[in-house]
Amino acid sequence: MFSLADRRRAAAVFLSLAGVAALSACSDSPDPGANAAQSPTASASETASSPSPSPSPSATYKPASADGPAENVPLPVMPEEAKVESKEGLIAFARHWYDLANYGYETGDVEPLWNISGPDCFACKNYSDSVESGYVRDDWMAGSKITVQGVDSTYARTPEGRVQALVQFIQEPLEFYGPSGLLSTLEGNSVSSVQMVEATYSDGRWTAVDVVTIHEGK
Repeated sequence: MFSLADRRRAAAVFLSLAGVAALSACSDSPDPGANAAQSPTASASETASSPSPSPSPSATYKPASADGPAENVPLPVMPEEAKVESKEGLIAFARHWYDLANYGYETGDVEPLWNISGPDCFACKNYSDSVESGYVRDDWMAGSKITVQGVDSTYARTPEGRVQALVQFIQEPLEFYGPSGLLSTLEGNSVSSVQMVEATYSDGRWTAVDVVTIHEGK
């Protein structure tokens, strides 16, 4: 059984493994959007506005900080393209998976990510345990934001019938807070890192069967 410290280390291990060269090796033709950074959550201006002339400050998205956990975090909505069985659909799905990973970091709610992941995804389990350990009692997490820089895929099927997408990203340091203040900090990665999402398509939806780390970045 993971200790609290082990789970927090697992968060960094899970989302700080790199291999920039692997992204270019994934396909002979690079993804046209490979360098476009993706925001994991909608901005406050993108959230629904209050019908009241003087909207309550509590209705506005507020990122986590040393002063407290994030507030009013919008749940990322899966884009329609991510529901299509195609290379473009797989790429959109992979981006959405990381959006939900960010949502878990901000809220402690990992259920949306599990809803699109397979039950045997070991990396998903490590991530889930790590996030949940960051929200024990009145604790919370800050930082941790993943920015997806590019996704690519050859869209070739493995013998198991899976298709793979390589995801290039950076991540902010993971900060763990409690009522008494900062508990611990884990390094993120300012140098682009790469992971592989293995997915299957069935009944009109993609599922991340596993998320495989490629190489540990320094």
